[in-house]
Amino acid sequence: MGENVGKYSGKNAVITGGGSGMGFAMAKLLVDGGARVVITGRSQATLDAARERLGENAVAVRGDVASLSDLDALAERVKGELGTVDALFVNAGIAALTPFESTTEEAYDELFAVNVKGAFFTVQKLAPLLNTGAGVVLTTSVANVIGLLDTSVYAAGKAALRSMARSLSRELLPRGIRVNAVSPGPIDTGVLESTMTAEAAEQFKAERVADNPMRRFGTSDEVATAAAFLAFDATYTTGAEFAVDGGATQL
Repeated sequence: MGENVGKYSGKNAVITGGGSGMGFAMAKLLVDGGARVVITGRSQATLDAARERLGENAVAVRGDVASLSDLDALAERVKGELGTVDALFVNAGIAALTPFESTTEEAYDELFAVNVKGAFFTVQKLAPLLNTGAGVVLTTSVANVIGLLDTSVYAAGKAALRSMARSLSRELLPRGIRVNAVSPGPIDTGVLESTMTAEAAEQFKAERVADNPMRRFGTSDEVATAAAFLAFDATYTTGAEFAVDGGATQL
């Protein structure tokens, strides 16, 4: 991490879904580089553990992005803690398999409420705090460009986010704010082990690795590095989607 020392000093960032996985890796990369960050999530225990690891430059705010009152409270808290924001990582999301024939209305509504509505209103509520030149990064997925089995609802939501990267870019361009998307492929965040048996997780991983041009899973740190680049360094790039997927959608 040596090259990042002080790289982000004086910068303020907000990361939704920042308590674990890719969101936590984003928060750690920025804090290690001197930034102040506010992270959000739905689990207080996860947030407390993340806050402990990130140290005093991090503030954790419990909230659900699908709730507009929670987002209003988040915006107030961010205003109080940071004042203004240089980078917004719209990373909160849920992934659930939705076999076509058996998908329920409840499952459909929850995926869209968190992954699509939540993302849109996160940007809307925090936009007034974004500085000129700020970067917004949406987390999409390779699922929005390839047809994966049992993911039709999740994939459609991520495709909606891909579209928002373009249209929100246009909306925020007059203020000099860029909006881009980072699109992770198979990333080993440990979430598989918590959602399926160890045996099933192992088999799923083996299949994904066999399918991947780089023959491996990516890491949360690799996604974080790409997201930070889009937020801070890609100053002539807006409305774009950057794949971090071992070449899966390109080769």
